[in-house]
Amino acid sequence: MTKPNDTGLNVNNDTIASSGTNIDEVKRRNAQSGLSYNQVKEHLAKIVHNEEKQN
Repeated sequence: MTKPNDTGLNVNNDTIASSGTNIDEVKRRNAQSGLSYNQVKEHLAKIVHNEEKQN
């Protein structure tokens, strides 16, 4: 990670929190990480619901 400049942005124009966390990098990695917890719960609920219908 690059050091923030005086505007709170690094050379990639990413937002850097006061703690030093690159907020935009966190958002990019979260978007690439796959299903969220709630998406998994929803998917499993649909599977269980469909199986109950078939029985």
